[in-house]
Amino acid sequence: MDQEIRLEISKWLAGFGIDSQPSDAISTAIMICACLVLAAIAYLVVRRGVIRAVNAVIQRSKATWDDVFMRYKVLEKLAMVVPAIVLNILVPIALTAHPLLSGLIDRLLSIWLVVLMIRAVYAGLDAVDEISDINLVSRRLPVKSFVQLTKLFLFFVGLIVSISILAEQSPVYFLSGLGVATGFVMLVFRDTILGFVAGIQLAANRMVSKDDWIQMDKYGADGAVEEVSLTTVKVRNWDKTITMIPAYALVSDAFRNWRGMSESGGRRIKRAVHIDINSIAFLTEEDCARLSKINCLKEYFPAKISEIQASNAKVSDLDMKVNGRHLTNVGTFRAYLQEYLQRHDKVHKGMTLMVRQLAPTTEGLPLEIYIFTNDTRWAFYEAIQADIFDHIYAVLPEFGLQAFQAPTGNDIRSLKSVKVEG
Repeated sequence: MDQEIRLEISKWLAGFGIDSQPSDAISTAIMICACLVLAAIAYLVVRRGVIRAVNAVIQRSKATWDDVFMRYKVLEKLAMVVPAIVLNILVPIALTAHPLLSGLIDRLLSIWLVVLMIRAVYAGLDAVDEISDINLVSRRLPVKSFVQLTKLFLFFVGLIVSISILAEQSPVYFLSGLGVATGFVMLVFRDTILGFVAGIQLAANRMVSKDDWIQMDKYGADGAVEEVSLTTVKVRNWDKTITMIPAYALVSDAFRNWRGMSESGGRRIKRAVHIDINSIAFLTEEDCARLSKINCLKEYFPAKISEIQASNAKVSDLDMKVNGRHLTNVGTFRAYLQEYLQRHDKVHKGMTLMVRQLAPTTEGLPLEIYIFTNDTRWAFYEAIQADIFDHIYAVLPEFGLQAFQAPTGNDIRSLKSVKVEG
């Protein structure tokens, strides 16, 4: 068939007064040009016809994921495969008379076809990665790690296939030789391989996902995860600096992930108010009458007084207070705080809510607030915590209590001035 085509080309050239033999290089050049023209026509038909029509449909659709594929030009890159296939089929036919050149070009075109196909798949994978970010899938699954793993796998596949095409050997032949180089690869690329394996573990166990708040003091990381790749985890700290943590460090070392707090909808407040022990005392009848007017204690006092009276009825000689039960200012204050927090609209009612005493220290009696806010955002959480403790310190004098505070320089100077005046 090739000889017949060359003969027809020779006759056609003879009509223009050009003397050419069937095996002349001019016939070969014309056939090559014809192959290029056919490849260009095939590309234009696909690019200007099929792909333009598909893009028009995508623009009219309400879905957003197909717009991402269009932005990454996945179809346009697939269209480049069409002329490569056409040339891969026709050029070897046109170069039948030149077997050496035909074999070389055939291999180069095959490699070009492999590169174009991998390039198109890469664009599709990048589009999938962006779609996962838009749909927040990357918060549950480390899609970027899987994308990078797939890209790495395709790169090695393409490299082995390309080498096998050039050497005219089966890809299995080259795969069998990889075992010999395994030891050398393990030695040279130790950190990369550790990061690669750790990245797979992070992805499989969902230890870290995008937008997680993690804290790892060893690497100075305290912020939101921006990117999880196969070898590194990128963290944007709250001071806007960026920390890059090796993936294997998150597997081998300890770190704190605040994802559970974010997903639960509550953030813990665990802080104590240190009460000056010298200010703790029994409540008098006047104190009870005054404090019973507080809204948060209107139900507490009748129930508690009734309980104490029933208990004291069994005790003789109540002239000494140590013989019976009595209300204390610190116990009443603790009951007030419990009810106050129960009524607070920013406190999560479905989680632990507790006001408890801790063991006394040299700084007084710690009265610890253990609650969860219903807003996990940092700034709002801090504002809620500050408002609660502002109120706590402000109402302490109403119960005859004082917060413990170590003596300051002004306290010492005031004592000296009193002595001097005395």
